Amino acid sequence: MTKQTFLHDKHVQLGARMVDFAGWDMPVQYTSIIEEHKNVRENVGLFDVSHMGELLVYGKDSLAFLNKLVPQDIAKLTDGKAVYCQLTNKKGGLVDDLIIYKLEDEKYFIIANASRVDEDLNWMTLNQTGFDVEIDNISHKYSLIAVQGPKACELLCSMGLKDLPKFFSIKKDSLLGIDVWVSRTGYTGEDGAEIMVKNQNAEFVWDKLLEYGKPFGVMPIGLGARDTLRLEAALHLYGNDLDENTTPIEAGLSWSVSKTKTEDYNGKDVIMNQLQNGVDKKLIGFRMLDKSIARHEYEVYADGEKIGVVTSGGVSPVRGENIGLAYIKSSDKLTTGAKIQIMIREKLHDAEIVKLPFVQKRNKV
Repeated sequence: MTKQTFLHDKHVQLGARMVDFAGWDMPVQYTSIIEEHKNVRENVGLFDVSHMGELLVYGKDSLAFLNKLVPQDIAKLTDGKAVYCQLTNKKGGLVDDLIIYKLEDEKYFIIANASRVDEDLNWMTLNQTGFDVEIDNISHKYSLIAVQGPKACELLCSMGLKDLPKFFSIKKDSLLGIDVWVSRTGYTGEDGAEIMVKNQNAEFVWDKLLEYGKPFGVMPIGLGARDTLRLEAALHLYGNDLDENTTPIEAGLSWSVSKTKTEDYNGKDVIMNQLQNGVDKKLIGFRMLDKSIARHEYEVYADGEKIGVVTSGGVSPVRGENIGLAYIKSSDKLTTGAKIQIMIREKLHDAEIVKLPFVQKRNKV
């Protein structure tokens, strides 16, 4: 049986088409993916992301413990601040990608991918020996609603959230008398915030966001548009663009890896070696030069030779063309502007490597 969020019945009432995603019965679309996508780019959209994992890590050794798990330097976090992280294995591959928030000294809050919560907990527990630290899975206690788009902050301010946290921060607040946590990260390339609320208050908050959002053109948004939005912003999806055999450097995430962190962590030798000496494969963005659509696991060619595989692909409503991400072998010739080909139904289709992201991000940094 698939799991349901506390907003499941609301999605059904709104006419959403429901699908199984990572073991959860989730809305893939309410109207059309293109319409929902454009509404987030132009107005504001609501996403039920309650399927995501929420973990608390606390205790005397919580900082040292987290610094063993991720390449980022968690010691640099101040109260209320967040960092994008990768949970690495001993070979530098990615068990998951996370957002870690420091709530206060010796207490951290982690957002994990829905499909990886069990694997994350298992890996953290295996690494827990010798550390005075507790790991609590609080995913079942809270619902999470993302409010995204150029009018998202106006909407939230109209509901009394006047002092929103800065980008990649979190704070406690009250929304129409309901205690909430408000964070500001996002997965669309647009501005906005995430509202974490106890399950018993989730339907009330969802309804009020739709009610107050009418003057701002609010729409509920499904997983379909969430995927096209994140692809345009070149944001990675675990299981497509990230996996346990791919390092942060290969994934183009070297910007997020500390170059000066002295503490050892899982996979550090591999990651530091790649930073210094380069990688054999790299993640690139491409646009199709015809109307064909590249999909996950389609093969990539150059000069008649297979050079890689597509990880994500689809339509870009903003660009009006079909785009994708792919891992290809590293080469000085395979840079922005280079022509490649994608094998689609046993026929090669022309594409061009382009600079990422595909659309300009409008997060308020």
